[in-house]
Amino acid sequence: MVSSELGKRLAAEGHEVTFVTSSFKGAAPEQETDGYKVIRVGGRFSVYWHTYRYVRKHLADWPDVVIEEVNTIPFFSKLYLKKPRYLFFHMLCREIWFHQMIFPLSLIGYLAEPIYLRLLKGDPALAVSESTRQDLVRHGFKRKAITVISEGIQMLPIETIEGFKKYEEPTLISLGSLRSMKRTLHQLEAFEIAKLSIPTLKFKISGSADDKYGKEMLDRIKHSPFAKDIEYLGRVSNEEKQELMQHGHVIGVTSVKEGWGLIVTEAASQGTPAVVYDVDGLRDSVRHEETGLITREHPQHMARAIVHLLRDNTMYKALQRNAHEWSKHITFEHSYQDFKEAISL
Repeated sequence: MVSSELGKRLAAEGHEVTFVTSSFKGAAPEQETDGYKVIRVGGRFSVYWHTYRYVRKHLADWPDVVIEEVNTIPFFSKLYLKKPRYLFFHMLCREIWFHQMIFPLSLIGYLAEPIYLRLLKGDPALAVSESTRQDLVRHGFKRKAITVISEGIQMLPIETIEGFKKYEEPTLISLGSLRSMKRTLHQLEAFEIAKLSIPTLKFKISGSADDKYGKEMLDRIKHSPFAKDIEYLGRVSNEEKQELMQHGHVIGVTSVKEGWGLIVTEAASQGTPAVVYDVDGLRDSVRHEETGLITREHPQHMARAIVHLLRDNTMYKALQRNAHEWSKHITFEHSYQDFKEAISL
C-alpha cells in the first residue's frame, strides 16, 4: 500500500513512474492507474526471473532512480541495473520462515536470508520502522545509510473520541487472518485468563481461517469454557472492520514480527488502544503506557495487561486519547515527504 501511495504522489508531481510486479489470475499485463504504469510479469516465485528479463529488454536505460522493494526475497537489481537505487524494506522475514513455510524450506529460507542480506548491505535502504532499521544493521547494513520513513493508513481518524459509544460489555477485538505468525491462539488464551478477573469480558474475532492453524483456532473457540462470550465473524468488510475498531474497547496483537503494526494505528484512529507483544513493528506502533501497553510474549502477560487497562478508567482514557492523536500523524503524506527527502527529489 505504501508503494502505490508513493507512486501516485510521484506521478501527481510530474514524475514518470513504472512498477514491475508479479501477475495474478485475470490481471492485465499492463495497466495505467493513478498516473503511473504497472507492468505484471511472472507469478509469485517466477516474478524475479521475469522481471530481470523484462527490465533488461525494456527498461535498462530508462529510470533515473530504482526502488527495489524487498518482500522476503530481493530482485538483485544491482546485477542488471546500473542506476542509483534504494532498497525498500517493510521487515525482514527471520523467524517468520518457520511459521509460513514447511520444513525444510523454512530452514533453508532462514539460513539463506542473512547471506543475501550481506550481498546487499552496501546499498542505501528505506525502512518503515526503527525495528526494521536495527534488524538491517544486525545484518551488515550501515545505520546512516538506512532512512526510516513514516507508514500511513487509509482509514480516516474519527473526529473525536469524546462521548463515542463502545459496546455495553468490555470487549477485546482481534483483527486479521488467523495464521501461525499472528499467534491468534495466544489472544484466545489471554482472553480466557483475563475473563477470570473480568467476568463480563467479550471477545470478537475477525479474519479468514483457511489453513490448518485457522481451523485449530476455530476448534479451540468451540471448546473454550467461555465459548458463548466469543464471536467469530469470519472475513469482514472494511466498514465492518472500522465498526469493530470504533466499538471495541481494546485490540490485542500477538504477531511474531511486523514491519509496523498498521492494525494498531488503524484501531487507534478509531478510538481503541492496543495491548501488543514486545516484538519488531509492534513496539514501534505502540508507545508503552502512552498510547497502549506492550507485554512479554506470553498470554498470561497479555491477560494481565488487558485487565489492568480495562480496570483503570483514567489510564484507559489517557491511552485512548493519546493513541487517537498520534494516529493523525501516521499518514501517507508524511510518508511521501520522508521518501522524497531520502532519495533527494
